[in-house]
Amino acid sequence: MAERHAEAPLREAHGVRLRRWAWTGAGALMVLLGIIGAMLPVMPTTIFLILALACFSRASPRLEHWLLHHPRFGPSLRQWREHRAVSRRGKAMACLGMAIGFVAMCLGHPPWWVIAMVGSMEMAVLIYLLQRPAGPQAPATGAESARNMGKGGQ
Repeated sequence: MAERHAEAPLREAHGVRLRRWAWTGAGALMVLLGIIGAMLPVMPTTIFLILALACFSRASPRLEHWLLHHPRFGPSLRQWREHRAVSRRGKAMACLGMAIGFVAMCLGHPPWWVIAMVGSMEMAVLIYLLQRPAGPQAPATGAESARNMGKGGQ
């Protein structure tokens, strides 16, 4: 009887460990897809890194910290996490990449329904993306503050 009670915590610990490995594996796959996306103009990068960050936050604080403080991708990931914001440059690059990918797809002469399906999905993504804030406003400099105060007093 005592053996059955001892097995339950071991089984539970094994399940937790298995979930952590699964989340870590999924995060690693998302990082790999993000790296591929950074090299290929028709594949996104940031969304895969956002998904990797979500996976790592459930499995590995060390890998989550690594992504959040990565010199290239960290700032945009922190901006997304803290403000659900996408920089203007990020929005422009996403729009440009989607447009290039759509034109490249159309040059391949796919069936009309593929063009319609991809076009409608891209429009939905564009609408969502363009509704995101551009990030926290930078604090005004001393000269800008004085100018703004002068305008408010007139």
